[in-house]
Amino acid sequence: MITIYGIKNCDTMQKAFKWLDAKKLDYAFHDYKESGIDNAILELWLQYFPADKLINLKSTTYRGLSDKEKAGVASKSKAIALMIKYNSVIKRPVWDFGDGNFFLGWDEPALEVIIEKYKEGRNEK
Repeated sequence: MITIYGIKNCDTMQKAFKWLDAKKLDYAFHDYKESGIDNAILELWLQYFPADKLINLKSTTYRGLSDKEKAGVASKSKAIALMIKYNSVIKRPVWDFGDGNFFLGWDEPALEVIIEKYKEGRNEK
């Protein structure tokens, strides 16, 4: 099953939910504003995405951070601590298609290709 991570009332997340529903795809949603995000998941994501991509450097939350906090993005452990403390700095959505297949953000044409591969993989099992 697809797991999508983000914040429920984010406009981009709303687009993603509508898109998934229109495609009649089952998915689980993890709202890290309500449920938080843990170190293990962030460690995993950082194997696939660089911290400066996983952290939305254009977000209002990020822009409001101190220079010292912003500098922490260069350090994996500090970036994780920053995302745990201020989870709204995490770029949305983070897509987990299973089997180590992740995607970051909203790019409908790219997601169309990924979804087709995802469906093909499900049919083989």
